[in-house]
Amino acid sequence: MATVDTALRRGYTLGMELAPKLIDVTVPDRPEGVVLVLHGGASRTGGAAVSPTQLSVLRMVPIAQRIGRAGKHRLAVFRLLNTQRGWDTHHTPVRDAQWALGQIAQRLEEELPTALVGHSLGGRAALLAAGHAAVRSVVALAPYVYPDDVPGGIDGKRLLIVHGTDDRVASPARSAELARRLATRADVGYVSVAGGKHAMLRHHAQFEGLAADFVTATLLGDEPAGPVARLEAGEHWIEV
Repeated sequence: MATVDTALRRGYTLGMELAPKLIDVTVPDRPEGVVLVLHGGASRTGGAAVSPTQLSVLRMVPIAQRIGRAGKHRLAVFRLLNTQRGWDTHHTPVRDAQWALGQIAQRLEEELPTALVGHSLGGRAALLAAGHAAVRSVVALAPYVYPDDVPGGIDGKRLLIVHGTDDRVASPARSAELARRLATRADVGYVSVAGGKHAMLRHHAQFEGLAADFVTATLLGDEPAGPVARLEAGEHWIEV
């Protein structure tokens, strides 16, 4: 079994072109499900490459590790480094996520039930990639979204949006409006974190715990506690 966050990275390279990279967090021998963790990050001029040390990438490391521990050797957890920073309309992070899902299926030699967990623009990518056949659930943390970010193929899937009330980068009002639209086609939960900001630092335990609990509940059938238990019981809008 691979150790947590090994330096092993898997990607493609075409000459000197930018390329996405897949990073192992924990990969058991016989996983029952897959979790792909997607970072955010604003764009830079000239199509800047993603650095593994940029804050938007590092922010997702403890979340991926928390999910790996919660999976108890039953989940294969990976982090994705996008082709480039930000959201280029010619090559969006959605394409990188789809590439990564294909790579994971090839490596594991089967397509397992999958959860996507993303922050900011990574949350947007996770929601827009939710129509992929392998995806069973999505967690979008402080997602930078627009109300029309409604993908096809999400009927019956489980989606969770977690957003801080004090986020000044990604609009909680927009993510709430998107949640209402998604709810006409999928099973959507929305958790509002009082005082939470975009970086998720002050309330990091809540953001991390919600992601881990939702993933293990939707992929493994684990019995959750706290807000995710309330979602499983049928609530859809929760404040914590």
